[in-house]
Amino acid sequence: VLSGTVIGIEGILVYVEVDVANGLPNIFIVGLGDAAVQESKERVRSAIRNAGFGFPATRITVNLAPADVKKMGPTFDLPIAVGMLAATEQLSFKRFDDLSVVGELSLNGTLRPVTGILPIAINAKARGLGLVVASANAAEAALVKGLAVWGFANLREVVDFLTRRDVRPFTEHPRESTGEPPAIADFADVKGQQAAKRGLEIAAAGAHNLLFIGPPGSGKTMLARRLVGILPPLSHQEALEVTKIYSISGLLPAAAPLMLRRPFRAPHYSITPAGLIGGNSQPRPGEISLAHRGVLFLDELAEFNRSTLEVMRQPLEDGQVVLSRARGHLTYPALFTLAAAMNPCPCGFAGDHGWQCSCQPLQVDRYWSRLSGPLLDRIDLNIRVPRLSPEEILRRPEGESSAQIRERIIAARERQLHRFREQPDLLCNAQMHSRHLRWYCRMDQAGEQVLDRAIRQFGLSARSYDRVLKVARTIADLAAAERIAVDHVLEAIQFRREDSRFRTAHS
Repeated sequence: VLSGTVIGIEGILVYVEVDVANGLPNIFIVGLGDAAVQESKERVRSAIRNAGFGFPATRITVNLAPADVKKMGPTFDLPIAVGMLAATEQLSFKRFDDLSVVGELSLNGTLRPVTGILPIAINAKARGLGLVVASANAAEAALVKGLAVWGFANLREVVDFLTRRDVRPFTEHPRESTGEPPAIADFADVKGQQAAKRGLEIAAAGAHNLLFIGPPGSGKTMLARRLVGILPPLSHQEALEVTKIYSISGLLPAAAPLMLRRPFRAPHYSITPAGLIGGNSQPRPGEISLAHRGVLFLDELAEFNRSTLEVMRQPLEDGQVVLSRARGHLTYPALFTLAAAMNPCPCGFAGDHGWQCSCQPLQVDRYWSRLSGPLLDRIDLNIRVPRLSPEEILRRPEGESSAQIRERIIAARERQLHRFREQPDLLCNAQMHSRHLRWYCRMDQAGEQVLDRAIRQFGLSARSYDRVLKVARTIADLAAAERIAVDHVLEAIQFRREDSRFRTAHS
Protein backbone atom coordinates (compact mmCIF):
# COMPACT_ATOMS: atom_id res chain seq x y z
CA VAL A 1 0.00 0.00 0.00
CA LEU A 2 1.45 3.38 -0.98
CA SER A 3 1.65 6.08 1.66
CA GLY A 4 3.81 9.12 2.42
CA THR A 5 5.80 11.01 5.02
CA VAL A 6 7.59 14.36 5.30
CA ILE A 7 11.33 15.02 5.34
CA GLY A 8 12.02 18.69 6.04
CA ILE A 9 9.12 20.28 4.21
CA GLU A 10 9.03 17.84 1.29
CA GLY A 11 6.81 14.79 1.00
CA ILE A 12 8.27 11.43 0.01
CA LEU A 13 6.64 8.18 -1.05
CA VAL A 14 6.60 5.29 1.43
CA TYR A 15 5.77 1.68 0.53
CA VAL A 16 3.87 -0.11 3.32
CA GLU A 17 4.42 -3.85 2.84
CA VAL A 18 2.44 -6.34 4.95
CA ASP A 19 3.27 -10.03 5.15
CA VAL A 20 1.08 -12.55 7.02
CA ALA A 21 2.78 -15.88 7.77
CA ASN A 22 2.44 -18.87 10.07
CA GLY A 23 3.92 -18.39 13.51
CA LEU A 24 3.20 -17.10 16.98
CA PRO A 25 0.69 -14.22 16.94
CA ASN A 26 2.65 -10.98 16.90
CA ILE A 27 3.18 -7.82 14.88
CA PHE A 28 6.63 -6.60 13.86
CA ILE A 29 7.09 -3.15 12.29
CA VAL A 30 10.44 -2.54 10.63
CA GLY A 31 11.71 0.36 8.53
CA LEU A 32 13.13 2.88 11.02
CA GLY A 33 9.86 3.96 12.64
CA ASP A 34 9.74 6.08 15.80
CA ALA A 35 7.73 5.32 18.95
CA ALA A 36 4.47 6.58 17.41
CA VAL A 37 4.95 4.23 14.46
CA GLN A 38 5.68 1.27 16.73
CA GLU A 39 2.57 2.01 18.81
CA SER A 40 0.43 1.87 15.68
CA LYS A 41 0.25 -1.92 16.02
CA GLU A 42 -2.07 -1.54 19.02
CA ARG A 43 -4.20 1.14 17.39
CA VAL A 44 -4.52 -0.92 14.20
CA ARG A 45 -5.40 -4.11 16.10
CA SER A 46 -8.25 -2.42 18.01
CA ALA A 47 -9.47 -0.43 15.00
CA ILE A 48 -9.74 -3.53 12.79
CA ARG A 49 -11.69 -5.45 15.42
CA ASN A 50 -14.02 -2.59 16.35
CA ALA A 51 -14.73 -1.87 12.69
CA GLY A 52 -16.19 -5.36 12.37
CA PHE A 53 -13.25 -7.18 10.75
CA GLY A 54 -11.27 -10.14 12.01
CA PHE A 55 -7.71 -9.72 13.19
CA PRO A 56 -5.44 -12.62 12.19
CA ALA A 57 -3.85 -14.64 14.99
CA THR A 58 -0.63 -15.11 13.02
CA ARG A 59 2.80 -13.58 12.63
CA ILE A 60 2.52 -10.23 10.81
CA THR A 61 5.49 -8.29 9.49
CA VAL A 62 5.10 -4.69 8.33
CA ASN A 63 7.93 -3.07 6.38
CA LEU A 64 8.07 0.67 5.72
CA ALA A 65 10.30 1.28 2.71
CA PRO A 66 12.69 2.90 2.02
CA ALA A 67 14.13 1.44 5.19
CA ASP A 68 16.88 4.08 5.62
CA VAL A 69 14.43 7.01 6.00
CA LYS A 70 13.19 7.90 9.48
CA LYS A 71 9.40 7.49 9.78
CA MET A 72 7.61 9.54 12.42
CA GLY A 73 4.05 9.95 13.64
CA PRO A 74 0.77 8.04 13.27
CA THR A 75 0.54 8.66 9.51
CA PHE A 76 0.85 4.96 8.66
CA ASP A 77 -2.02 3.58 10.77
CA LEU A 78 -4.49 3.53 7.87
CA PRO A 79 -2.19 2.02 5.19
CA ILE A 80 -1.05 -0.67 7.67
CA ALA A 81 -4.68 -1.56 8.43
CA VAL A 82 -5.56 -1.64 4.71
CA GLY A 83 -2.54 -3.85 4.04
CA MET A 84 -3.51 -6.30 6.79
CA LEU A 85 -7.09 -6.55 5.54
CA ALA A 86 -5.88 -7.13 1.99
CA ALA A 87 -3.26 -9.70 3.08
CA THR A 88 -5.91 -11.66 5.01
CA GLU A 89 -8.35 -11.43 2.04
CA GLN A 90 -10.96 -9.44 4.00
CA LEU A 91 -10.63 -6.67 1.43
CA SER A 92 -11.16 -7.58 -2.21
CA PHE A 93 -9.10 -5.39 -4.48
CA LYS A 94 -7.59 -5.25 -7.91
CA ARG A 95 -4.79 -2.74 -7.44
CA PHE A 96 -3.57 -0.17 -4.92
CA ASP A 97 -0.75 1.36 -6.96
CA ASP A 98 -2.81 4.37 -8.08
CA LEU A 99 -3.53 5.64 -4.55
CA SER A 100 -1.61 7.03 -1.60
CA VAL A 101 -3.26 6.24 1.76
CA VAL A 102 -2.58 8.38 4.85
CA GLY A 103 -4.29 8.65 8.22
CA GLU A 104 -4.31 7.96 11.96
CA LEU A 105 -6.77 5.44 13.43
CA SER A 106 -8.53 5.71 16.75
CA LEU A 107 -9.34 2.53 18.66
CA ASN A 108 -12.92 2.42 17.34
CA GLY A 109 -11.83 2.74 13.71
CA THR A 110 -12.45 6.47 13.33
CA LEU A 111 -9.98 8.35 11.14
CA ARG A 112 -8.12 11.25 12.74
CA PRO A 113 -6.33 14.04 10.84
CA VAL A 114 -2.53 14.14 10.69
CA THR A 115 -0.06 16.97 10.15
CA GLY A 116 1.94 17.52 6.97
CA ILE A 117 -0.79 16.52 4.50
CA LEU A 118 -0.03 19.27 1.97
CA PRO A 119 3.58 18.21 1.14
CA ILE A 120 2.40 14.57 0.96
CA ALA A 121 -0.39 15.64 -1.41
CA ILE A 122 2.04 17.58 -3.60
CA ASN A 123 4.27 14.50 -3.85
CA ALA A 124 1.28 12.28 -4.67
CA LYS A 125 0.22 14.64 -7.48
CA ALA A 126 3.76 14.64 -8.89
CA ARG A 127 3.64 10.83 -9.04
CA GLY A 128 0.19 10.69 -10.63
CA LEU A 129 -1.50 9.21 -7.56
CA GLY A 130 -4.84 9.88 -5.88
CA LEU A 131 -4.95 10.48 -2.12
CA VAL A 132 -7.08 8.86 0.59
CA VAL A 133 -7.14 10.81 3.88
CA ALA A 134 -9.30 11.57 6.90
CA SER A 135 -12.26 13.86 6.20
CA ALA A 136 -10.64 16.58 8.31
CA ASN A 137 -7.57 16.58 6.02
CA ALA A 138 -9.46 16.59 2.71
CA ALA A 139 -9.75 20.38 2.34
CA GLU A 140 -6.02 20.85 2.88
CA ALA A 141 -5.09 18.14 0.39
CA ALA A 142 -7.50 19.66 -2.16
CA LEU A 143 -5.28 22.76 -2.32
CA VAL A 144 -3.17 20.81 -4.83
CA LYS A 145 -4.80 21.49 -8.17
CA GLY A 146 -5.49 18.41 -10.28
CA LEU A 147 -5.14 15.95 -7.38
CA ALA A 148 -7.99 13.48 -6.78
CA VAL A 149 -8.69 13.48 -3.02
CA TRP A 150 -11.03 11.22 -1.07
CA GLY A 151 -11.84 11.96 2.57
CA PHE A 152 -13.44 9.40 4.89
CA ALA A 153 -14.61 9.30 8.50
CA ASN A 154 -13.61 5.73 9.44
CA LEU A 155 -11.91 2.53 8.36
CA ARG A 156 -15.16 0.89 7.18
CA GLU A 157 -15.77 3.71 4.68
CA VAL A 158 -12.22 3.36 3.33
CA VAL A 159 -12.68 -0.39 2.82
CA ASP A 160 -15.99 0.15 1.03
CA PHE A 161 -14.38 2.72 -1.26
CA LEU A 162 -11.38 0.51 -2.07
CA THR A 163 -13.76 -2.32 -2.88
CA ARG A 164 -16.15 -0.43 -5.17
CA ARG A 165 -14.34 2.83 -6.15
CA ASP A 166 -17.73 4.53 -6.55
CA VAL A 167 -17.11 7.67 -4.48
CA ARG A 168 -16.43 10.98 -6.21
CA PRO A 169 -13.29 12.91 -5.17
CA PHE A 170 -13.49 15.75 -2.69
CA THR A 171 -14.03 19.02 -4.59
CA GLU A 172 -14.94 21.63 -1.95
CA HIS A 173 -13.04 24.90 -2.41
CA PRO A 174 -11.04 25.53 0.77
CA ARG A 175 -11.45 28.82 2.61
CA GLU A 176 -8.50 31.05 3.40
CA SER A 177 -6.69 31.14 6.71
CA THR A 178 -5.26 34.51 7.66
CA GLY A 179 -2.76 33.27 10.24
CA GLU A 180 -3.38 36.45 12.27
CA PRO A 181 -6.25 38.25 14.04
CA PRO A 182 -9.00 39.54 11.74
CA ALA A 183 -8.39 43.19 12.67
CA ILE A 184 -5.09 44.43 11.20
CA ALA A 185 -3.52 47.49 12.81
CA ASP A 186 -3.58 50.46 10.41
CA PHE A 187 -0.97 53.16 9.85
CA ALA A 188 -3.75 55.76 9.91
CA ASP A 189 -3.84 55.37 13.71
CA VAL A 190 -0.17 56.27 14.19
CA LYS A 191 0.65 59.71 15.58
CA GLY A 192 3.87 61.34 14.44
CA GLN A 193 6.94 59.11 13.86
CA GLN A 194 7.35 60.09 10.21
CA ALA A 195 10.92 58.76 10.02
CA ALA A 196 9.88 55.40 11.47
CA LYS A 197 6.97 55.11 9.04
CA ARG A 198 9.28 55.96 6.17
CA GLY A 199 11.69 53.25 7.32
CA LEU A 200 8.87 50.70 7.47
CA GLU A 201 7.81 51.61 3.94
CA ILE A 202 11.35 51.09 2.65
CA ALA A 203 11.67 47.81 4.56
CA ALA A 204 8.40 46.50 3.12
CA ALA A 205 9.24 47.60 -0.43
CA GLY A 206 12.57 45.77 -0.54
CA ALA A 207 12.17 43.14 2.24
CA HIS A 208 14.94 44.77 4.27
CA ASN A 209 15.70 43.99 7.91
CA LEU A 210 15.16 46.84 10.35
CA LEU A 211 15.82 47.74 13.98
CA PHE A 212 13.84 50.25 16.02
CA ILE A 213 15.83 52.00 18.76
CA GLY A 214 14.09 54.26 21.26
CA PRO A 215 12.90 54.79 24.83
CA PRO A 216 10.01 52.85 26.41
CA GLY A 217 6.58 53.97 25.27
CA SER A 218 7.75 55.57 22.05
CA GLY A 219 5.74 53.14 19.88
CA LYS A 220 8.37 50.69 18.62
CA THR A 221 6.22 47.58 19.06
CA MET A 222 3.11 49.34 17.79
CA LEU A 223 4.90 50.36 14.61
CA ALA A 224 6.47 46.95 13.98
CA ARG A 225 3.10 45.20 14.22
CA ARG A 226 1.85 47.35 11.36
CA LEU A 227 4.58 46.18 8.98
CA VAL A 228 2.77 43.04 7.89
CA GLY A 229 -0.29 45.12 6.95
CA ILE A 230 1.59 46.98 4.19
CA LEU A 231 3.32 43.98 2.64
CA PRO A 232 2.07 42.89 -0.80
CA PRO A 233 -0.26 39.87 -0.91
CA LEU A 234 1.16 36.38 -1.26
CA SER A 235 1.20 34.80 -4.68
CA HIS A 236 -0.38 31.36 -4.98
CA GLN A 237 3.03 29.67 -4.99
CA GLU A 238 4.15 31.63 -1.92
CA ALA A 239 0.88 30.79 -0.16
CA LEU A 240 1.50 27.08 -0.76
CA GLU A 241 5.04 27.41 0.65
CA VAL A 242 3.76 29.03 3.84
CA THR A 243 0.88 26.57 4.12
CA LYS A 244 3.27 23.60 3.88
CA ILE A 245 5.29 24.89 6.83
CA TYR A 246 2.21 25.47 8.98
CA SER A 247 0.82 22.08 7.98
CA ILE A 248 3.98 20.29 9.12
CA SER A 249 3.95 22.26 12.37
CA GLY A 250 0.32 21.37 13.11
CA LEU A 251 -0.70 25.07 13.17
CA LEU A 252 -3.03 25.01 10.17
CA PRO A 253 -6.77 25.35 10.97
CA ALA A 254 -8.69 22.45 9.45
CA ALA A 255 -11.62 24.68 8.46
CA ALA A 256 -9.47 27.22 6.57
CA PRO A 257 -6.33 25.53 5.31
CA LEU A 258 -4.83 28.05 2.85
CA MET A 259 -2.59 30.79 4.25
CA LEU A 260 -3.19 33.90 2.16
CA ARG A 261 -1.78 36.57 4.50
CA ARG A 262 1.87 36.90 5.23
CA PRO A 263 2.76 35.47 8.65
CA PHE A 264 3.80 37.62 11.60
CA ARG A 265 5.73 35.83 14.35
CA ALA A 266 6.79 37.48 17.62
CA PRO A 267 8.54 34.98 19.92
CA HIS A 268 9.39 35.88 23.52
CA TYR A 269 13.02 36.66 24.32
CA SER A 270 13.26 33.47 26.44
CA ILE A 271 13.08 31.32 23.28
CA THR A 272 15.82 28.70 22.79
CA PRO A 273 17.99 28.35 19.67
CA ALA A 274 16.06 25.22 18.67
CA GLY A 275 12.78 27.07 19.05
CA LEU A 276 14.05 29.87 16.84
CA ILE A 277 15.59 27.90 13.95
CA GLY A 278 13.99 24.47 14.50
CA GLY A 279 15.43 21.13 15.51
CA ASN A 280 15.23 18.98 18.66
CA SER A 281 14.97 15.18 18.60
CA GLN A 282 11.90 15.35 16.33
CA PRO A 283 12.77 18.24 13.99
CA ARG A 284 10.09 20.82 13.37
CA PRO A 285 10.28 24.25 11.71
CA GLY A 286 11.33 27.03 14.08
CA GLU A 287 10.02 30.57 14.36
CA ILE A 288 12.16 31.86 11.50
CA SER A 289 10.64 29.26 9.18
CA LEU A 290 7.13 29.99 10.47
CA ALA A 291 7.86 33.60 9.48
CA HIS A 292 8.79 32.53 5.92
CA ARG A 293 7.57 35.13 3.38
CA GLY A 294 6.47 37.30 6.31
CA VAL A 295 7.83 39.14 9.35
CA LEU A 296 9.79 37.91 12.36
CA PHE A 297 9.52 40.49 15.14
CA LEU A 298 12.00 40.33 18.03
CA ASP A 299 10.94 42.75 20.74
CA GLU A 300 13.52 43.71 23.39
CA LEU A 301 16.29 42.44 21.12
CA ALA A 302 19.08 42.95 23.66
CA GLU A 303 17.27 40.69 26.16
CA PHE A 304 17.56 37.64 23.90
CA ASN A 305 20.31 35.18 24.69
CA ARG A 306 23.30 36.05 22.51
CA SER A 307 23.78 32.44 21.40
CA THR A 308 20.14 32.36 20.32
CA LEU A 309 20.53 35.44 18.15
CA GLU A 310 23.76 34.20 16.59
CA VAL A 311 22.03 31.20 15.00
CA MET A 312 20.14 33.62 12.76
CA ARG A 313 23.23 34.87 10.99
CA GLN A 314 23.37 32.16 8.33
CA PRO A 315 19.58 32.11 7.64
CA LEU A 316 19.57 35.90 7.25
CA GLU A 317 22.11 35.52 4.44
CA ASP A 318 20.93 32.31 2.77
CA GLY A 319 17.17 32.43 3.29
CA GLN A 320 17.08 28.86 4.61
CA VAL A 321 17.98 26.77 7.65
CA VAL A 322 20.09 23.63 7.26
CA LEU A 323 19.94 21.26 10.25
CA SER A 324 22.55 18.52 10.31
CA ARG A 325 21.57 15.24 11.95
CA ALA A 326 23.21 11.84 12.20
CA ARG A 327 21.03 10.46 9.41
CA GLY A 328 21.24 13.41 7.06
CA HIS A 329 20.34 17.06 6.60
CA LEU A 330 17.02 18.85 6.87
CA THR A 331 16.41 22.13 5.07
CA TYR A 332 13.67 24.57 6.03
CA PRO A 333 12.97 27.81 4.11
CA ALA A 334 13.51 31.06 6.03
CA LEU A 335 13.02 34.04 3.72
CA PHE A 336 11.69 36.53 6.24
CA THR A 337 11.95 40.22 7.06
CA LEU A 338 13.51 40.74 10.48
CA ALA A 339 11.95 43.55 12.50
CA ALA A 340 13.50 44.16 15.92
CA ALA A 341 13.08 46.70 18.68
CA MET A 342 15.24 47.62 21.64
CA ASN A 343 15.97 50.39 24.14
CA PRO A 344 19.14 52.46 23.64
CA CYS A 345 20.45 51.50 27.10
CA PRO A 346 19.48 49.36 30.13
CA CYS A 347 17.26 52.05 31.67
CA GLY A 348 15.90 52.94 28.24
CA PHE A 349 16.31 56.72 28.34
CA ALA A 350 19.65 57.39 26.65
CA GLY A 351 19.23 60.25 24.20
CA ASP A 352 15.73 61.05 25.52
CA HIS A 353 15.50 64.78 26.19
CA GLY A 354 12.56 64.38 28.57
CA TRP A 355 14.20 61.90 30.94
CA GLN A 356 17.60 61.62 32.55
CA CYS A 357 19.53 58.43 31.74
CA SER A 358 20.92 56.74 34.88
CA CYS A 359 23.27 54.35 33.08
CA GLN A 360 27.05 54.53 33.24
CA PRO A 361 29.01 54.32 29.95
CA LEU A 362 30.26 50.86 30.88
CA GLN A 363 26.67 49.66 31.36
CA VAL A 364 25.68 50.98 27.95
CA ASP A 365 28.67 49.28 26.32
CA ARG A 366 27.84 45.99 28.06
CA TYR A 367 24.20 46.30 26.98
CA TRP A 368 25.11 46.77 23.31
CA SER A 369 27.73 44.02 23.47
CA ARG A 370 24.90 41.49 23.72
CA LEU A 371 24.44 42.09 19.99
CA SER A 372 27.38 40.99 17.89
CA GLY A 373 28.79 43.13 15.10
CA PRO A 374 28.07 40.50 12.42
CA LEU A 375 24.40 40.40 13.45
CA LEU A 376 24.03 44.20 13.43
CA ASP A 377 25.81 44.24 10.07
CA ARG A 378 22.91 42.21 8.64
CA ILE A 379 20.33 44.83 9.63
CA ASP A 380 19.72 47.28 6.79
CA LEU A 381 17.73 50.01 8.54
CA ASN A 382 18.46 51.35 12.02
CA ILE A 383 15.56 53.64 12.85
CA ARG A 384 15.39 56.08 15.74
CA VAL A 385 11.97 56.18 17.43
CA PRO A 386 11.87 59.18 19.80
CA ARG A 387 9.26 59.80 22.46
CA LEU A 388 6.26 61.77 21.18
CA SER A 389 5.96 65.39 22.25
CA PRO A 390 2.86 66.49 24.22
CA GLU A 391 1.57 68.22 21.09
CA GLU A 392 1.88 65.03 19.05
CA ILE A 393 0.17 62.96 21.72
CA LEU A 394 -2.82 65.32 21.88
CA ARG A 395 -3.05 65.72 18.11
CA ARG A 396 -5.37 63.45 16.14
CA PRO A 397 -3.69 60.96 13.74
CA GLU A 398 -3.35 62.45 10.26
CA GLY A 399 -1.17 59.95 8.44
CA GLU A 400 -1.81 57.75 5.42
CA SER A 401 -3.64 54.48 5.76
CA SER A 402 -1.95 51.11 5.33
CA ALA A 403 -3.85 50.61 2.07
CA GLN A 404 -2.38 53.79 0.57
CA ILE A 405 1.15 52.84 1.60
CA ARG A 406 0.67 49.31 0.30
CA GLU A 407 -0.14 50.63 -3.18
CA ARG A 408 3.29 52.27 -3.42
CA ILE A 409 4.97 49.15 -2.08
CA ILE A 410 3.24 46.90 -4.60
CA ALA A 411 4.29 49.26 -7.40
CA ALA A 412 7.90 49.16 -6.16
CA ARG A 413 7.84 45.35 -5.95
CA GLU A 414 6.49 45.17 -9.52
CA ARG A 415 9.43 47.27 -10.71
CA GLN A 416 11.78 44.86 -8.97
CA LEU A 417 10.12 41.81 -10.51
CA HIS A 418 10.39 43.40 -13.94
CA ARG A 419 14.07 44.21 -13.35
CA PHE A 420 14.77 40.65 -12.18
CA ARG A 421 12.71 38.97 -14.92
CA GLU A 422 15.79 37.03 -16.07
CA GLN A 423 16.63 36.03 -12.46
CA PRO A 424 13.72 33.82 -11.31
CA ASP A 425 15.24 33.35 -7.86
CA LEU A 426 15.18 37.10 -7.14
CA LEU A 427 11.88 38.57 -5.98
CA CYS A 428 13.02 41.72 -4.18
CA ASN A 429 16.08 43.90 -3.68
CA ALA A 430 17.12 42.37 -0.35
CA GLN A 431 17.75 39.03 -2.07
CA MET A 432 20.41 40.41 -4.41
CA HIS A 433 23.94 39.08 -4.07
CA SER A 434 27.13 41.03 -4.66
CA ARG A 435 27.34 39.91 -8.29
CA HIS A 436 23.94 41.48 -8.99
CA LEU A 437 24.78 44.92 -7.64
CA ARG A 438 26.89 46.12 -10.57
CA TRP A 439 24.04 45.30 -12.95
CA TYR A 440 21.02 46.49 -10.99
CA CYS A 441 22.40 49.22 -8.68
CA ARG A 442 23.93 51.71 -11.05
CA MET A 443 24.47 55.19 -9.60
CA ASP A 444 25.26 58.59 -10.99
CA GLN A 445 28.70 60.08 -10.32
CA ALA A 446 27.53 62.19 -7.37
CA GLY A 447 26.07 59.12 -5.67
CA GLU A 448 29.31 57.20 -6.10
CA GLN A 449 31.28 60.05 -4.52
CA VAL A 450 28.94 60.25 -1.52
CA LEU A 451 29.13 56.51 -0.96
CA ASP A 452 32.93 56.61 -1.24
CA ARG A 453 33.10 59.27 1.48
CA ALA A 454 30.69 57.25 3.68
CA ILE A 455 32.89 54.15 3.43
CA ARG A 456 35.93 56.11 4.54
CA GLN A 457 34.22 58.18 7.23
CA PHE A 458 32.04 55.50 8.86
CA GLY A 459 34.23 52.46 8.17
CA LEU A 460 31.52 50.52 6.35
CA SER A 461 32.30 46.85 5.80
CA ALA A 462 31.86 45.16 2.43
CA ARG A 463 28.54 43.73 3.64
CA SER A 464 27.43 47.17 4.85
CA TYR A 465 28.34 48.65 1.47
CA ASP A 466 26.22 46.03 -0.31
CA ARG A 467 23.27 46.62 1.99
CA VAL A 468 23.43 50.40 1.59
CA LEU A 469 23.29 49.88 -2.17
CA LYS A 470 20.27 47.57 -1.85
CA VAL A 471 18.40 50.05 0.34
CA ALA A 472 19.26 52.90 -2.04
CA ARG A 473 17.93 50.79 -4.91
CA THR A 474 14.65 50.30 -3.01
CA ILE A 475 14.36 54.03 -2.27
CA ALA A 476 14.85 54.69 -5.98
CA ASP A 477 12.12 52.15 -6.79
CA LEU A 478 9.69 53.91 -4.45
CA ALA A 479 10.51 57.12 -6.33
CA ALA A 480 10.08 55.34 -9.70
CA ALA A 481 13.68 56.25 -10.59
CA GLU A 482 15.62 54.17 -13.09
CA ARG A 483 19.05 55.02 -11.63
CA ILE A 484 20.14 55.56 -8.04
CA ALA A 485 20.61 59.26 -7.34
CA VAL A 486 22.61 60.99 -4.63
CA ASP A 487 19.48 61.64 -2.52
CA HIS A 488 18.70 57.94 -2.47
CA VAL A 489 22.22 57.11 -1.30
CA LEU A 490 22.17 59.78 1.41
CA GLU A 491 18.90 58.47 2.82
CA ALA A 492 20.19 54.88 2.82
CA ILE A 493 23.36 55.96 4.68
CA GLN A 494 21.28 57.91 7.21
CA PHE A 495 19.35 54.77 8.15
CA ARG A 496 22.58 52.78 8.33
CA ARG A 497 24.33 54.78 11.04
CA GLU A 498 21.60 55.34 13.67
CA ASP A 499 22.80 52.44 15.86
CA SER A 500 26.29 53.92 16.18
CA ARG A 501 24.79 57.23 17.31
CA PHE A 502 23.07 55.54 20.24
CA ARG A 503 26.10 53.51 21.21
CA THR A 504 28.21 56.66 21.42
CA ALA A 505 25.59 58.71 23.28
CA HIS A 506 27.47 58.39 26.59
CA SER A 507 31.00 58.42 25.22
